[in-house]
Amino acid sequence: MDQLPVLLGVGGVVLLASVLAVRVSIRLGLPSLLLYLAIGVLLGEAGFGIRFDNPGLTQSLGLAALVMILAEGGLTTRWSAVKPALGRGIALSTVAVVASVAVTGAALHWLLGLDWRLALLWGAVLASTDAAAVFSVLRTAGIGHRLTGALELESGINDAPAYIAVVVLAEGTTVDWTLPLLVVYELTAGLVIGLAFGWLGGFALRRAALPATGLYPLATVAVCVVAYSSGQLLHASGLLATYVAALVLGNSRLPHRSDTLSFAEGLGWLAQIGLFVLLGLFASPGRLLDAIVPGLVAGGVVLLLARPVSVVLAMLPFRLPWREQAFLSWAGLRGAVPIVLAMIPLSQGLPGAQRLVDAVFVLVIVLTLVQGATLGPLARRLGLAKKSEPHEVEVDSAPLDELGAELLQVRIQPGSKLHGVYLSELRLPIGATISLVVRGGAGFTPQKTSRLQEHDQLLVVTTSAVRDAAERRLRAVDRAGRLARWKGESGR
Repeated sequence: MDQLPVLLGVGGVVLLASVLAVRVSIRLGLPSLLLYLAIGVLLGEAGFGIRFDNPGLTQSLGLAALVMILAEGGLTTRWSAVKPALGRGIALSTVAVVASVAVTGAALHWLLGLDWRLALLWGAVLASTDAAAVFSVLRTAGIGHRLTGALELESGINDAPAYIAVVVLAEGTTVDWTLPLLVVYELTAGLVIGLAFGWLGGFALRRAALPATGLYPLATVAVCVVAYSSGQLLHASGLLATYVAALVLGNSRLPHRSDTLSFAEGLGWLAQIGLFVLLGLFASPGRLLDAIVPGLVAGGVVLLLARPVSVVLAMLPFRLPWREQAFLSWAGLRGAVPIVLAMIPLSQGLPGAQRLVDAVFVLVIVLTLVQGATLGPLARRLGLAKKSEPHEVEVDSAPLDELGAELLQVRIQPGSKLHGVYLSELRLPIGATISLVVRGGAGFTPQKTSRLQEHDQLLVVTTSAVRDAAERRLRAVDRAGRLARWKGESGR
């Protein structure tokens, strides 16, 4: 009991230091995950002397953190942004994974002298891109939706097939004609479970009159966690179920949606910080020195051979320009996920697994430095980066159950075509009205002759019956202006 204040104090200091590290990393131009790893190493056996060498616990905590990261990624992904890239994202997360495992395994079998099972295991561990790294880097890089959507979907989905491949190879499962059927079942069942929990969860939350606003974000995240648990218990892909459930929920008409997304973002940061600090604590600097050469060899194979080949094969049906394929090849960011996957064979005592874990640590550090620092300049050199891209209007809702009405809070983003529109031109459906406009920190009751401006916040009161129609109209004018209906924009 006397140790509790010390543990809480150390945890609070580490968390605060990790949060401040985000600002430091931005100033230095370094990915924040490296600073989190450094904090963990500093606390470990080579620094303050905290010894942590339990691979089973590390694997369990890592998977739990990965569930939170996937939930945050799915909740904050806009379906309208990734829908055009759905085919590419699926191809990258399935065909590219298979190709990457095969190419990496064959190359490392020849270069490092690994037996085929261990070489393919290395390939499976390194086949998965990292959702946290992709979400944090690409959403601020100014890349078009066609590429960022494909990469976001890939990072959210490809953990599932990579995880299945690692488990099969680590357990030494006999490879026969039933294995592809098993993989198809696990992925298909995970998809169905995710869709079911996402739809049912959104349906229930829209009709639940919870006594406190803060309960809605908790309930939303809980649905994603239960989706993962259900998937695993049904021998399906729990990781895929988590991401799909979160994606459906994040694009549903949730009460207090902005609060939910803010909570999920904070939870995602907490999971990333905890995961990277934990992995840094597990690392042994003495062992890492011996893993530098195999780590660099594996990193070179993945970056210069396996990733480009897998992207070319996956993109064959889509005929992407070579510039976009080059960017997709370079943007396969690795982070904590390969390290977590490498813990699976280590926790099972597979010979050579410790070398794999150490090499993956080295590889992740090197690739993060190389890719993280060059991704933006490469996109600009290839002509793929955009200076700015308007954000869709933000609409948040709060149910007024006793009145049969809802309150919409609308924030007009820079570049929105709502700017300059008169209230009389907005033509909201009967039963919906703008009751308040907040501009420059001051609120006023608008008239029909009032003109909307960028950065305005609108308070819209609507009956439940026309709530969807009101939001569709707002989104239509946001995208196409006052003549949205004539231009065929419905706001869906």
